[in-house]
Amino acid sequence: MQYLGEVDNWGIDVFKISELSNNRPLTCITYTIMKKRNLLNTFQINPQTLVTYLMHLEAHYHQDVPYHNNMHAADVVQSAHVLLNAQPIFNDLEVLATLFACAAHDVDHPGVSNQFLVTTENRLAWLYNDESVLENHHISLAFQLLKDEGCNIFDNLAPKQWKSVRKMAIDMVLSTDMSKHMGLLAELKTMVETKKVAAAYELKLDNYAERIQVLQNLVHCADLGNPAKPLQFYKQWTDRITEEFFNQGDEEKRRDISLSPMCERPENKALRDESVAKTQVGFITYIVHPLWETWGDLVSDASTQLLHLEDNRDYYDKMYQDCVKKRLTETSTVPALTPSGEDVAENE
Repeated sequence: MQYLGEVDNWGIDVFKISELSNNRPLTCITYTIMKKRNLLNTFQINPQTLVTYLMHLEAHYHQDVPYHNNMHAADVVQSAHVLLNAQPIFNDLEVLATLFACAAHDVDHPGVSNQFLVTTENRLAWLYNDESVLENHHISLAFQLLKDEGCNIFDNLAPKQWKSVRKMAIDMVLSTDMSKHMGLLAELKTMVETKKVAAAYELKLDNYAERIQVLQNLVHCADLGNPAKPLQFYKQWTDRITEEFFNQGDEEKRRDISLSPMCERPENKALRDESVAKTQVGFITYIVHPLWETWGDLVSDASTQLLHLEDNRDYYDKMYQDCVKKRLTETSTVPALTPSGEDVAENE
C-alpha cells in the first residue's frame, strides 16, 4: 500500500489508510512498523499471532465513537514511531512496549470522559476507585486480550522481559490521563533545566525512572499530536473530538447532570464554529504548544511540529475573530474570552 510506505514521515493520511484497509488502520500500521523495526524476529513474534492480536484489539475499539477509535490509536502508534526514530536512544524492548502501549491506549473507549464515568457511578469508576478510570481499563483489557486463543504476541519473551514490558506499558498508558498533563510537563521541564546545567548535548538516561519519564512524555506527545499535524488532517480530528464532546453533553442533558466544559452543543452552525475555534486556540496555546516546545528542548528537533502548531493556531484564531465580527455585526454581543488551559484539559 502506497500510504504505508510513508510510515516514517510525520503527518501521514491515516484516514486514507483506514479507507483502503477496510477500516483496519491500527492493524496495518502497527504490523508495518513492528516488521520494519525487525521486532518480530528480535522477539520471536509469530506474524500470524501478531495479526490475530492486532485485529482482536482493533475490534474492541468502538466504531460509533467519533474520535477515540481505531484511527486515533493508529495515528498515535505512527506518531510515536516517528518520535522514536528522531531520538534512537531506546532499546528494542522499550520500543516494543511503547508501540504496544500506543496501540492499546484507548481500547474500548466509550466516548465519554473519566469525570462522566465517576459522576454517573459507572461500573468502571467503581472498579478503579475513580482513579484514571479509562486508562486503567484500556491497559487492563489489552493484556486480557493476550489470553485469547492465538493472541499472545509476548509468548516467547523471557520472564524478565515480559515483566519489564508489562510494567512499561502500564506506566505509559496510565500517563495518558489528561489530569496528569501538568505534572508530566513540569517533570519534563525539570529534565530540560538539568540538561542545561550539565551543558549536555546528548540526552543521557541512567535509570528506569528517567527512561520511563521520557517514554511517558513521548506517548503523551503522540497522543496530543493532532494539532501538530498538517491542517487538512487536524481539521478532521477537530471535527471528530468536537462531536464526541457534544455527544457527551447531549447525554449529560438527558441525565439532568451538570454539563462538562466544552460539551454543550451550540444552537446553530455559527455558534458552533465560534466555539470550536475558541477551544482550539486555547488547547494549542495552553496545552499542546508548551508540551511540544519542551519536548523539542529536551529530546529532539520539534520544529516541524511547532510550525504546524503555529499555523493551525493562526487558522483557528482567524476563524474565531471572523466569527466574532460576524456575530457582533448581527447581535452586538460581547465575545466570550478564550478558555483557560484547565477547561481545555478537563475533557481531553
